[in-house]
Amino acid sequence: MNTITQRLKNVKKLQAKRWDNEDHWDQINDLLIKELDEILLIEPQNTSALVSIGAVYSDMGENETALSYLEKALKLGSEDKNLFINLSIVMVYMEKHPEEYHEYLETAEDKAEDPLTFKAYFDPQSH
Repeated sequence: MNTITQRLKNVKKLQAKRWDNEDHWDQINDLLIKELDEILLIEPQNTSALVSIGAVYSDMGENETALSYLEKALKLGSEDKNLFINLSIVMVYMEKHPEEYHEYLETAEDKAEDPLTFKAYFDPQSH
């Protein structure tokens, strides 16, 4: 197994632990960003890393930054279900018009989830 794949698997495990360690949320986010940035230095077009770093930035409330990473993954041709869901989530948080993100939700329905990526957190109560 290549080391980038293993690193992305480890990122996904660490991301899942944030919910069990909310007292360390910021520190874990910092670690996630650091690791994903390092992966992107090695493989700048790694769409799995781009989708995941977009999700982390969204979870941190940095939606402009999240959107830039997610749009890059889209331009690179990612077909990951989580990409389209994360784009929708970011656009809701950015208060975009529903037509702008509904298309991504519809596209996501026919896609498969990349096992190396994850969804951004979405709180429907907040919108």
